[in-house]
Amino acid sequence: MNTLVWVEHDNASVKDATLSAVTAAAQLGEVHMLVAGAGIGGIAEAAAKIAGVAKVVTLDDAAFEHALPENLAPAIVALMGGYDAFVAPATSNGKNIAPRVAALLDVMQISDILSVESADTFTRPIYAGNAIATIQSSDAKKVITVRGTAFEKAAREGGSGAIEAATGGDAGLSSFVGAEIAKSERPELTSAKVIVSGGRALGSQEDFHAIIDPLADKLGAGVGASRAAVDAGYAPNDYQVGQTGKIVAPEVYVAVGISGAIQHLAGMKDSKTIIAINKDEDAPIFQVADIGLVGDLFKIVPELTEKL
Repeated sequence: MNTLVWVEHDNASVKDATLSAVTAAAQLGEVHMLVAGAGIGGIAEAAAKIAGVAKVVTLDDAAFEHALPENLAPAIVALMGGYDAFVAPATSNGKNIAPRVAALLDVMQISDILSVESADTFTRPIYAGNAIATIQSSDAKKVITVRGTAFEKAAREGGSGAIEAATGGDAGLSSFVGAEIAKSERPELTSAKVIVSGGRALGSQEDFHAIIDPLADKLGAGVGASRAAVDAGYAPNDYQVGQTGKIVAPEVYVAVGISGAIQHLAGMKDSKTIIAINKDEDAPIFQVADIGLVGDLFKIVPELTEKL
């Protein structure tokens, strides 16, 4: 079984989520990588070095520079004659591309898998992660997105895949206008080893940053937020952790003033150690927390920050 894995990158390095997708794809058979973009020679070489990669296919054209799915999907479908499965990380971009590939192939997408049971059987979360479904697909070609936190990351070194060029171009359906990308010196949420997240209990944007930021700086942590905090305007959208935000699994997750709604737990309950600070001792977050502290976050967190 040959599998084509889409490589998510930022023109400088291969994203961690791709490494987890490689691990999942390796359980299906031989792994080939697809690197698309403009001037991607360095990324293709990096992809070829990933452990377990047999071949790298490149689509080097200005039409693919910004990963527009309208251009990528038909180019991927044109390559699928030689593959049994297409695999993408379940990131925003992966979720944008894979459904279009599935539609053009006229198959059902298998989304957000947690494990590979066999060549046609997988597990995936349903009901915000409260149940795990085992699904079997009879489609001749599989289109799969992989939850990055469920699979170990493949090693960046150890592979020696051959690099082969493919062709594709502008489908004429969309064009890139611009992007406003938030820049931060803190680690990216999906790759941070420590995350400090704040909830609606912080009360305002000013208090959110006054309480959360100093603790995150002391810990060298990424900053996250619950959907309620984002909706209230305390934090930007790219901070959101949860079912409708980012799925994370850091070594340490500190939840400050977060009650623990199902949708939030779905995005962080795989964290290795969960520390919860909340004044409500019956908050659902304490059911998944390894360490729980009941009290006023406005007193506890500054004191904790000061003692670190």
